[in-house]
Order: sequence, then structure tokens, then C-alpha cells
Amino acid sequence: MDNARKPLRIGILGAARIAPSAIIFPAHATGHKLVAVGARDKVRASEFAKQYMIEKVYGSYQEVIDDPDIDVIYNPLPNNAHGPWNIRALAAGKHVLSEKPSASNAAEAKEVAAAASKSGKVFMEGFHYYYHPVFQRLLEIIKSGEIGEVIKVESALQTPMPDKTDLRLQFDLAGGSIMDVGCYALHSQRMISQLITGGEPTVVNTEANAPDGKLDTKLNVQLKYPNGVAALAKGDFESPAFDAPLTVTGSKGSVHLPNFVVSGWDPRVIVDVAGNKRVEHLPSLSTYTYQLMAFADAIDLGKPIKTDAKDALAQSQLIDSAYLSANLPLRPTLKI
Repeated sequence: MDNARKPLRIGILGAARIAPSAIIFPAHATGHKLVAVGARDKVRASEFAKQYMIEKVYGSYQEVIDDPDIDVIYNPLPNNAHGPWNIRALAAGKHVLSEKPSASNAAEAKEVAAAASKSGKVFMEGFHYYYHPVFQRLLEIIKSGEIGEVIKVESALQTPMPDKTDLRLQFDLAGGSIMDVGCYALHSQRMISQLITGGEPTVVNTEANAPDGKLDTKLNVQLKYPNGVAALAKGDFESPAFDAPLTVTGSKGSVHLPNFVVSGWDPRVIVDVAGNKRVEHLPSLSTYTYQLMAFADAIDLGKPIKTDAKDALAQSQLIDSAYLSANLPLRPTLKI
């Protein structure tokens, strides 16, 4: 085994609240280097850098991208700034780990995919749940045939309503429940559909709540897999509590994940076949730590990653389809 792997040298765009759990703590845990953070408010960036032991501070995102000591850009900016800054970072020859969604709409996701292809760098959309042993075990159980032929798949990510000034409730910042939470429910459906059919699910119907006619606070999506399996992906900001269940029902039984998104909080896999129920307890490292390890393996060892730019484009196309089905406008593209 090669013990000479170098730590990734990471630059962070913006002093975002997701950054500690999504990149900072995983980087500390896995020995990667946090080289710089850049924010438009340099004072805020300085405080952030001090708090999290980040070496350098910049007063703009571009300066982080241009720093020759950085080889990886982590992009947790508001949704509408994902696409444009992902493209800039790739054009500068950096690997990119982008928070989801990777772009505001499918047209923009296509540009990100083209930039990733042209750069030859690793691009990863941050669907961290996929890399956790809990979700991988779910896929194994489905594949093994233990629960029989898949009949129905239900996934959800529901959270309490954000504060009305929250970025996630701003249409112009590419906000909305499906962009922020429902995207996980849709993505997990795509991964299961690909496993059992080799293809993508399609939108059959939607149930939406968008009080202003643009910004969804709830968007539930009925899907159909290429082989006819019926599925439901739910995402909303109207839940009394955080809830992220996933259930796959088969002809012989079912498999249930109580929290498929942040599996480190509840790493159980519950299997019920012919009335025989068992609970498997998997490792409880954070989903983000597994994601960073997969990202580093892609960069250092050339290992393929599932949530690459091509996958991000298919994901954006499904989100656009859901919005169109609900008669809601696609999220706008930001020009920088």
C-alpha cells in the first residue's frame, strides 16, 4: 500500500454554516489541509479562519481559486452561485467538491459538465449520503434479492420551515424545498432505479406548495422507474421535525433506513422479510467523512465517483422536470 499520499490542499468559498460539518471536521479527521477561505466580508472570513484553523484569508472567491497552493475548491455558496463558481474553479485547473445542487438548472449543469470534461479535474456533487455504509448496504440488500422484486420505493427529506430571510427561501438565489431537501429524496430514487433497471426514473405527477407561485415550500414527486416501479420522493420545509426516511418494499419484504441522509446520526438498516425483522447497525462516522475519502480516492487513485458532473446533469434534469410538472418556474441562472 502506498503510504505517501499527500493531503488535499483545500480552499473554501465563503464562510458558510454548512462548511464545518461538510468539509472542516472531515478534513481534520482525515488529515487534509485547509489552506484558505475567501468571503466578500474579509472580517467574517478572518473570524471563520481563526475559529477553524484555516491558514489564509481572502476578501474574494476568485483569490481562493487563483491561489497556487490550493488544488481543491469546496463550494458551499448559495445555490445560484454553485454553477458559475464551479465553472470558474474548474477552468482554473482545480478539483471541485460542490454542495448540491451543482447548478441552478439543467442548462447550467450542462455547462458545469462541459467545464469538468475540458479540465480533466475531479468534480463531485455533494450527495454525501451515497458514500455512507448505510446506503451502500441498502443497495446490497436490494441487489441480493432478499426482499424479492422491488415494488415500491419511498424517500423523503423534510425539515422545519427556515426563517423567512433564509437564503433557501429566496427564488433568485435558486432556493426552494426541492433544491435544498427534496433533491436528496430524488437522488436516492435515481440511485435505486439505476441499480434495478439501469435507467433513470421519470416524473409522473407532483404535489406542490408555492404560496408566491415561484418558491416551493413543499414539492412531492411521484416517479416511475423504467420497469414500472412506482416511487414517491418527498421534500418539504413544512415538517415539525427533521425526518429523512427511505423504504424499499419488495415482493418478499422490505428494507428501511430511518435516516438515509445523515446516516451517522442513526446508522440502522432495518430488514423485514416474511415477518422476520432484523436491525443491522453500521459504522457511524459522518456521511461527509466518507464523501471526502471517496473524493480523495478519485483525485489520488483515479477511482470513479458516482456523483460526478454527468450524474449532476441527470439530477438537474429530473429537478427541472419536477418543477415543470408542478407549473413552477425553473431557477434562474446567476451571471458573475
